[in-house]
Amino acid sequence: MAEIKIMRSDTDILRTFKTVNQLRPHLNQNDYIELINRLIQTNGYNLVAVIENEEVAAVAGYHITESLAWGKYFYVDDLITNELSRKKGYAQLLWDWLMHEAKKNECVQFHLDSGVHRFDAHRFYLKNGLNITCHHFQMEV
Repeated sequence: MAEIKIMRSDTDILRTFKTVNQLRPHLNQNDYIELINRLIQTNGYNLVAVIENEEVAAVAGYHITESLAWGKYFYVDDLITNELSRKKGYAQLLWDWLMHEAKKNECVQFHLDSGVHRFDAHRFYLKNGLNITCHHFQMEV
């Protein structure tokens, strides 16, 4: 049976790399543990995974923060199901856990950004009640 696990040890963090790298191919495995630990210490980042038969089936990274625009909110930085584990309900299991955490932490909003080309992810987000509420702009500096 699948379980949700908060990934805190270096060993657990490294276990998530192959799945996270499917979403974030620019990441380097040699720097991954240090990067995640820095995000945890400086940004309040949390890394969680769905584990099934000792394999990482899905991963999410999130933090809780506050802004003038949105109040206290839950922000999902990363959400990915391993390519080998898709269409098995792991994303929904992880989603439900994330929503529970947002409510438990008294967040008034739930946010994430998604690349414009990720149509399957968009269908999932819309099905689960998210609305498209803004455009996100960026540029290299």
